[in-house]
Amino acid sequence: MSTTAGTAGGAQEEVLTVKNVGVREIVLNRPKKLNALNLNMVELITPELQAWEKSDLAKIILLKSSGGKGFCAGGDVKTVVDLAAEGKYEDAIKFFEAEYKLDHLIGNLEKPYVSIMDGITMGGGVGLSVHAPFRVATEKTLFAMPETGIGFLPEVAGSFFLPRLDGQLGIYLGLTGKRLKASDVFYAGVATHYVPSSRLAALEARLSEIDNPTHDVINTAIEEFSAEMDQEAPFSLGGDVRAAIDRCFKYDTVEEIFAAVEKEDSEWGKETLKLLKGVSPTSLKITLQQLRTGATLTLGQCFKMEYHLVQKFLRGHDFAEGVNATLVTRSKPNWKPSALNDIKEDKIKEEYFDSPSPMRLELLTPKDYKQYPYRKYMLPSEDDVKRVVTGEAADVGNYALSREEVVEYFLRDRNGKQGVKDKVLDILERKTQLMENEETKSLKWIY
Repeated sequence: MSTTAGTAGGAQEEVLTVKNVGVREIVLNRPKKLNALNLNMVELITPELQAWEKSDLAKIILLKSSGGKGFCAGGDVKTVVDLAAEGKYEDAIKFFEAEYKLDHLIGNLEKPYVSIMDGITMGGGVGLSVHAPFRVATEKTLFAMPETGIGFLPEVAGSFFLPRLDGQLGIYLGLTGKRLKASDVFYAGVATHYVPSSRLAALEARLSEIDNPTHDVINTAIEEFSAEMDQEAPFSLGGDVRAAIDRCFKYDTVEEIFAAVEKEDSEWGKETLKLLKGVSPTSLKITLQQLRTGATLTLGQCFKMEYHLVQKFLRGHDFAEGVNATLVTRSKPNWKPSALNDIKEDKIKEEYFDSPSPMRLELLTPKDYKQYPYRKYMLPSEDDVKRVVTGEAADVGNYALSREEVVEYFLRDRNGKQGVKDKVLDILERKTQLMENEETKSLKWIY
C-alpha cells in the first residue's frame, strides 16, 4: 500500500490518495472543517481520477473521509461569497467550474466508483457521491441539500438527481432542505446501499480482493456487508407522509405548495411549513423552476444550467446574506425580497434563466445521459413498480400479479437485496388497489 498527499502552500494535507492492490482511494482530510470541499481539494482529486480511469492497475476507485463527524459537509461557500463581495466574480466562479467538471466526470467514469458516505453529507459532498454507481450510507450518514436556507440553490446537479427520486420527494427535499439520517438516505434513493460503519473496514478489504471487479461483482460484494433492514427503522418519509409530500409538492408554483401544506393538519405539515418559511423566498422560486426544468435535461445540461444560475446568485443579495447570517453572525437572514408575492415568476425566468451569463461551462467528457446508467443497483423506484403492476415491464406482459408476486418479482430482480421488500410494500400500499374476483387477487395502479 502506498499513500500520497496533496495540499496547498504546505498547509494540512487536505486530500490523501491511497493505492492498494487494484483499489485507489481518495481520502478527504479536513476533519476540523467536516471535510468541506474547497478548490484545492477539487484540483487535487480531478487529475487523479483522470489518471486512474486510464490505468490498467486501477480497478476500483473508492472515496471516503479521514474520520470525524463529516464525510463532506458541503463546499467552501464563505470564500466564494467573499470574493464576489470584492467584485472578483471570475475568481468566485472558479470553484463551481472545477467542482461541476469533477462531479460530471465522476458520473461518467467507466471504472467502478464507490463513495462511502459515513458522516455528514451535504452540498459538495453530495456532488462527489450521488452521481456514482455505488453510494454507501451508514448509521452515521446525515444527508441534506440545505442551500435554500443560505439563499442559494441545490446545485451539484441537484436539478438532475432530485427530480428523479420517487414522486415529489426530491422537490420536497430541495425546497425545504430536510435532513435525512441513516437508513432514510437509503430508502429515499440517495444511497444505493446501507452498511453499518463497523463493517466498512471489512468491506474495503473485500473490494481489494476482487479479481475481476465488474459493477455487478462489486454490487454483490457490497450487499454481503449490508445491514439487515428488518432490524432498522422504517422509512420516516414513507406511508402517509409520502402521500402528503406528493399531494403538496406536485404544484408548479411555490404559492400553491404553501397553500397545500397549510391545509395539512399533521406534525409533518407544521414542520414543513416552518422549514419553508425559514428559507429564502427567491431561492424557493428559482429552485422549483430549476428542478422542474432539470427533470427533462441530461446530467451535463443540468450542470451547465446551474453554472449559469450560480453566476446570477453571486451578484444577488440573498446568497451572501444567507452565508454570512448562517456562518458568521449566526443571526436570522434578512431576505430581499422577504415575501413570496413580491417575487414574480416571469421576472425570475427573465432575470435568472433567460438572460445570458458571461461564462459558460465546458465539461471534461462528452459522455452524458438522461437516466442514471447504474440505477439497477438501487432499491426499485416507484416507476419500476408501476411498470410491473401495469404490465409495461417486458418480462411481465399481461399477466396480473398479486401483491406477493410483485414483491417476489423484485426480490428476484434485485437478487434478494436488503430493503426491497419494505420499499415495494410501501409503494404498493400507497399506489395500488386490490381487485378481487373468484380467480385472482390482482392489483390496479392508482394514478
